[in-house]
Amino acid sequence: MKTELIEEFSCHLYRQEKTAATIRKYSTDLRTFLGYLGNDRQVHRIRLLEYKEWLRQQYAVSSANSMLAAVNCFLDYMCFPELKVKSYKVQKRMFLDSEKEMTKREYQKLVETARRKEKSQLALILESICATGVRVSELKYLTVKNLQGGRLEVSNKGKTRIVLIPESLRKKLLCYAGKQGIKSGPIFVTRNGKPKDRSNIWTEMKLLAEQAGIKPKKVFPHNLRHLFARSFYKTTNNLAALADVLGHSSLEVTRIYTADTLKKFQGMIEQLDLIVP
Repeated sequence: MKTELIEEFSCHLYRQEKTAATIRKYSTDLRTFLGYLGNDRQVHRIRLLEYKEWLRQQYAVSSANSMLAAVNCFLDYMCFPELKVKSYKVQKRMFLDSEKEMTKREYQKLVETARRKEKSQLALILESICATGVRVSELKYLTVKNLQGGRLEVSNKGKTRIVLIPESLRKKLLCYAGKQGIKSGPIFVTRNGKPKDRSNIWTEMKLLAEQAGIKPKKVFPHNLRHLFARSFYKTTNNLAALADVLGHSSLEVTRIYTADTLKKFQGMIEQLDLIVP
């Protein structure tokens, strides 16, 4: 196995219209596999099974499976499907980690703190994710033109969906764009005029968490999407509609977003009152 093959595989993924993030992830995972092989770069079944076991010792099951998926995809590309290895079985998660669950009040506190610190852009980013359910990578679709139209046409993971924008948020964002002199393109940009990326926003949110007195482990972009999902489901009780809004092709994925915490399940059990005094 040679480094050049990874480059060729990356080009293949690009032609398959995989996202830039997927291409980077697969390329990185394959380089990890290449590093594991060392000087002996012969790929055979036993070596792959050993690599699978090594991944399990080094990473969480979900991460190991993700890295195995990259290798299996590469093996398909190289026409060696017989070498593919099975992923580790993962028990379906029943409960949400209460240590990471962000409450609506904590979200509001983050927005209020951002405003107080005169971080209007960050405050609007938080509101945009939490009020629409968009992924942080989809913020680039919040353009002046789309805001004027009142909706976003988001393309992600080979699918396109329509994202509706609450009128109050739409007005806020257009007002912000006007004050910043942004007449076209994405409204969330850096000082150099480039769209804000995931790392920019992640870093700013972690700092804001400390300023707001909220546990940093709770504060990251995707958790706002989870809060949106729980709020939407609580209001509508419509899992299929939520899946459409979030852009999920599987209801099983959507159910993860609406899971209750272990503490809430404990409360339900206590209410059964089945212990005889």
